Parts: sequence; C-alpha cells; structure tokens
Amino acid sequence: MSGSGAAWLEWAHAGFTLFGEHVRWADLLGNVAALATVALAIRRTIWTWPVQLTGTVLLFAVSVDAQIVGNALKQVIIAALAGYGWYRWARGMRGDADLPVRPATGAERLRLVGALVAGTAAVGWFFAFTGWSWAPWLDAFIFVGSAVAMYAQSRGLVDFWVVWIVVDMVGIPITLMSGLWVSGIVYGIFFALAVVGFRDWMRHYRSRQERGAHAAPVSA
Repeated sequence: MSGSGAAWLEWAHAGFTLFGEHVRWADLLGNVAALATVALAIRRTIWTWPVQLTGTVLLFAVSVDAQIVGNALKQVIIAALAGYGWYRWARGMRGDADLPVRPATGAERLRLVGALVAGTAAVGWFFAFTGWSWAPWLDAFIFVGSAVAMYAQSRGLVDFWVVWIVVDMVGIPITLMSGLWVSGIVYGIFFALAVVGFRDWMRHYRSRQERGAHAAPVSA
C-alpha cells in the first residue's frame, strides 16, 4: 500500500476511546453532518444537500476502514443523488420560497417498492457471491434503501421518510455489530427524526392543499 493510502486509512481510523470503545473522528463528524442533514430536510431547506455531501465524504472513509463495503458504496450513491437532489430542489423552489412536497402516487410507490426489492436481491446476491460484506442482505438493503429514499427525497415525495424509517431499523443492529457505535446510536436518532419529518411533511402538504382550496375561485 502506498504511503498516501496508508495515511488515508490511518486518518479514517483515528479517534478516541469512550466507555472502552474506539470512536472514530470521521464516524463522529460524519454523523453530526448526517444529523444536520435530516434536521435541514425537515425544514425543506436547500442547505440539506451541501451538508449531506460533506458528511458523505467522512462516512465513506470510515466505512472503508471498517470494511462495510455496502455502507461505503452507499455513500458514493448518496453523493451522486445529493447532487441530483440539489439540482431538483433548486428548480422546484425557483420563484417559490417553499419546497412543494406531496405523497407519491400509487404508480410511484409501486416503482419505489419494486426498485427496493429488485435492487436488494441483486446487490445482496453480489455481496454474498464476492464476500464483500459479512451481512450481505442487510448491507444490500441499507445500500439500496438509502438510494431509493434519496431519489424519492429529491422528487419531494413524503414517502421517502417511510423508506428511511425502515432503513434505520435495519441500520441500528448492523452498525452496532460492526463496532461503529456512533453510527449505531445516530441510526436510532435518525429513526426518531424520520418519524418527525414524515409528520411535518404531511402536515405541510395538507396545509398547502387547504390554502389552494381556499384560493380556488368559486364557480357560479
């Protein structure tokens, strides 16, 4: 391994000991950025995306160091989708100070579920075949579920919170068993925030619907 590669892995592993467990700085700071991302997403602000990109770089590094391939690949997908989401939200908020959000249609939900099931099956088989992950199917679900949630988020679909809730429920045990204690705890916080986010986005959607109904002209 080259000197630069060794230095990179050493940086990703650097940290401190807390309650007898090694806590990586990249894991801690990356998850702080991830938590900030969720809080910003609840508020529907464009700052959601650049903060997410920052956290993605840090969590990619720590995932490679911990040999959680699925989680590392997830960060690559998230970085690409964050760029797409940034573009979509910037367009959606143009001329409007607020982001229009809505529940997915029945057809959109079928596509999201289909992508989640088919993607998890394909990626899970690949991880199991290559031995890249010690928990291939759970790792694959986190990987694909995160991508599906990010795509739905970029489209302003309220349903993305539901996908994140399920992903968080899977992410808590796998990260704790991998020794990433900060990530495990943060997954639990994500779960709570996702519930709040779902409630807030639905409330915002219904409020916009009511304002639109009141503003509609009454026919003679």
